[in-house]
Amino acid sequence: MELKVTRYEIDAGVATVWLHRPERGNAWSGRMHTEYRWICKRLEDDERIRVIVVTGSGGAFCVGADRDALAGFVEAGRYDPALAADAERPGYGVRPEFDADMAWQLGLRVPIIAAVNGACAGVAVALAAFCDLRFAVEGAKVTTAMARLGLPAEYGLSWILPRLIGPAHAADVLLTGRILPAEELGAMGFFNAVLPRPDFDRTVAEYAAMLAAASPEAVSTAKRQLWGDQLHGDPGAAVEESKALIFKLVQHPDYAEGVAALIEKRPPRFLR
Repeated sequence: MELKVTRYEIDAGVATVWLHRPERGNAWSGRMHTEYRWICKRLEDDERIRVIVVTGSGGAFCVGADRDALAGFVEAGRYDPALAADAERPGYGVRPEFDADMAWQLGLRVPIIAAVNGACAGVAVALAAFCDLRFAVEGAKVTTAMARLGLPAEYGLSWILPRLIGPAHAADVLLTGRILPAEELGAMGFFNAVLPRPDFDRTVAEYAAMLAAASPEAVSTAKRQLWGDQLHGDPGAAVEESKALIFKLVQHPDYAEGVAALIEKRPPRFLR
């Protein structure tokens, strides 16, 4: 596929994906949606990749849906996501509950980090929310915007936000559609950290490298436990499932290498 509104690079097991319409604040479009899924499918199928970082080109993460598209919905009297009919389906097939727009990120084999480097609005909040981890630059402005546009909570935000920040904070964010500074959302628990701009890229890169150095099988397994356990309320089942996974993973090379590294007091060298 020819990439027109996204780009990506790979470095030592870490893939960085940029939403790439800097002249439009990286506004989301059907083309961007299709390209983003195409890239993530390539990365999911590449066994060298252990972490994905998604960020924005220029000074914004993503200002939300393209304004021309929003105006077009009014004129047409209907919503059209404009996603290509043959769009790739990364993360699909792990759990049926995750086989949907944005939620597919929960089904990816590798963890995905949202590096919110500037303004983040509307659909971009959902994109970030369905990532596994989120970092923001100080001063970034974030808004779901829907309440001020006459729209509902979109792309599953009504499911994911209460799980990330609690129902009370989620009600505030969704029902008002107000603009929040990243620092306030960080205090709610939406961001893992809010960082000064001079430290932002380096800190996110260091964190991604730390994830990439961990056992890929253990990380993938724990990610699927983490999100799968959100779908039932039985802690006993989670315990029993985890015990079954322990029996499985102790027979694999990553476990032997992790124990050897612990005994030899050295960093583990996990292979894939």
